[in-house]
Amino acid sequence: MSPINQLNRDRLLIYSAASLRGLAAGAISVLAAVYLAKRGFAEAEIGIVLSAGMAGVFAGTVYGTYLADRVGRRRSLIGLALLAALGGAALAWVDSPWAAAAAAFFGMLNTQGSDRGAAQALEQSILPSLAADRERTRVFAWYNALQDAGGAVGALLAALPAILRDGLALPELRAYDATVYTYAVLLAAVAIFYARLSARTEQSAAPALQAHELPPSARREVRRFSWLSAMDALGGGFIGSALIAYFFFVRFGAGEAALAALFAAARVMTVFSHFAAARLAGRIGLVNTMVFTHIPSSLLLLTLPVAPTFEVAALLFILREGLSEMDVPTRQSYLMAIVPPHERSWAAGLSQLARAGGRMIAPAFAGVAMQAGALWLPLVAGASIKITYDLLLWRAFRRIKPPEER
Repeated sequence: MSPINQLNRDRLLIYSAASLRGLAAGAISVLAAVYLAKRGFAEAEIGIVLSAGMAGVFAGTVYGTYLADRVGRRRSLIGLALLAALGGAALAWVDSPWAAAAAAFFGMLNTQGSDRGAAQALEQSILPSLAADRERTRVFAWYNALQDAGGAVGALLAALPAILRDGLALPELRAYDATVYTYAVLLAAVAIFYARLSARTEQSAAPALQAHELPPSARREVRRFSWLSAMDALGGGFIGSALIAYFFFVRFGAGEAALAALFAAARVMTVFSHFAAARLAGRIGLVNTMVFTHIPSSLLLLTLPVAPTFEVAALLFILREGLSEMDVPTRQSYLMAIVPPHERSWAAGLSQLARAGGRMIAPAFAGVAMQAGALWLPLVAGASIKITYDLLLWRAFRRIKPPEER
């Protein structure tokens, strides 16, 4: 196989794995909190389980940042996929909140709506080597669009418990268990795509600078970017898909089918938003695109607590989702552009590590707030933190340009 065809094949395999991971994440993010509530878990216990899952994502990202290149990217990706599958299956086996928290931790249960864990950090470090600078943002747009397309289908899969319950007369909890097992099978299938990646996806054998040998300015930029990413993720942890779904479930009495349709429509909006982000970045720059699409999405989020009906709240939420992830491909492309190629795993991992740390804190606080009756508080907290992040990001990075903008 020619080098160009091999690069395209590796890119397609990564796209396929990301799509399947998105499918699994889309389903579990809508169902997780409702599933645990139907099993008798209190809101505070639900928050603990979701936070444990994000702590597992954090631990997996530590591994991806500092050890994956030594073990091998392909082996690491396969191992992460199989561990996530086992954790997902265990979630349906166990009964106590603490056992569920352990399953969520070891399974790296990510209920943020899209998979943003260790596997994505490794894929993010691989993709720039499969494209030229001028194509990099477009490649990331396709990558995230396909992942979110999987998430849209996954959100529809969240209707499976209702279908099994009403169509096949399966007991409700058994129907939910079957859907969680389906989630685990999807993640096991992801490992097959990773097993077919070529050796070209491994770290280059060329001499590489270690992170501590980077120029001080480059170290400072990556670490500042990572700290700001942690702030963004902290805000996102208050408004993950599982908690948003629970908000609609409690506030408006939305059922499984309504939630599945809502989150599927939201994911469709994000799919198209990635391509819009790539086009917009070509005109106004990556940093401006990140900031000036993200702030309006947070303002729309603030309208949900005062929406009078489910239909109005759903429309506002879908509009918000059309803007909320336009910063994702642009952020990934920007970070990979401002560091040397051999340091991409470290930079991507450090950023994901910071984001995982931010996400794992918030759900427990959100669960306590919801149990106290303040359903609106996590939404307001999340939006406020994200707006602050956007302003700080623009101030810190507006003058640091990637190669294609210089």
